[in-house]
Amino acid sequence: MMIDLPVISKRDIRKLSPDELKTFMVEHGEKPFRAKQVSEWLWKNTAGTFEEMNNISLATRELLARYFVINGVQVQDQQLSTDGTIKSAFRLYDGNVVEGVLIPHDTRMTACISSQVGCSLTCKFCATGYMDRKRNLDAAEIYDQVVRIREQCESQYGTPLTNIVYMGMGEPLLNYANVVKSIERITAPDGLNMAPRRITISTAGIAKMIKKLADDGVKANLALSLHAPNDTKRNEIMPINEANSLAALEEALKYYHQATGRKVTYEYIVFESFNDTLQDAEELFQISKWLPCKVNLIEYNPIENADYKNTGEAKLMAFHKYLADRGVQTNLRRSRGKDIDAACGQLAVKQKPEEAVSS
Repeated sequence: MMIDLPVISKRDIRKLSPDELKTFMVEHGEKPFRAKQVSEWLWKNTAGTFEEMNNISLATRELLARYFVINGVQVQDQQLSTDGTIKSAFRLYDGNVVEGVLIPHDTRMTACISSQVGCSLTCKFCATGYMDRKRNLDAAEIYDQVVRIREQCESQYGTPLTNIVYMGMGEPLLNYANVVKSIERITAPDGLNMAPRRITISTAGIAKMIKKLADDGVKANLALSLHAPNDTKRNEIMPINEANSLAALEEALKYYHQATGRKVTYEYIVFESFNDTLQDAEELFQISKWLPCKVNLIEYNPIENADYKNTGEAKLMAFHKYLADRGVQTNLRRSRGKDIDAACGQLAVKQKPEEAVSS
């Protein structure tokens, strides 16, 4: 006679807190210290299967496999740019795909990672903004992107990953809890043990969440995707500004600086005949007076859905000189990975989820 066994709905084990994992172990007759062993395998050793946990008994591994899964992120496809940039399409457990980028530089190796599948903000110059937001990534999925890019860095360049920017697909502050949790795991001694000063959260500007970063003492740097020096122009290219005006952002950023003591970075793409005049530079200079900051001037990378163009070299240099002459710490960020659509603003997954599953 056939007996129907109860079906156990398996949970991703990395969604358990340390206390929940310990409780599970004790309730199933295991010693409490097993929870720490399992946790180290999951985060520090980045195990993708329970079979890899070779200092844990077979019976315990089978117990874990019966109740849990590890929904790891896999590299579905990767492209190498002529400048050494590597763009990866990461397949998630449900078939959705996000993109991440390894950006090599003489003094640093940076992972640009995604926080959402798609984006809801509809910034007019950004390829991701033309995608629908399907869902938030969980903390482990964000963490896995860093792990995969770190592996690429060590394999391709023989050097460790040094920096992380939450500047890929999605708005990090609209996935606040998972982004913060991922940073905690990335910086934990039993995680990737990376220094918080090497991590930057880039936001399009959500005032109340910037204040929350300060209140929660999140140990990471903050960058504001500014891209326009006044509300009129910013409303045109970044609809989020209508609910988060520059005045609201000024208040939030001052609050953030007072609470954390950290500088803020302003990211400013210089568009031809839109925000590239010396008058624009003067308005940006006035914004730079809000609090200690630095300004990254970024080359624009054209996308199919928008007609914006990068400003000319002469105007870019004049803009840079105007700010630098007034004492603003100003950096030029040249495009990397443009030939593989991996540059700033170009991330947009081309394949559909069902195509990702079958590949």
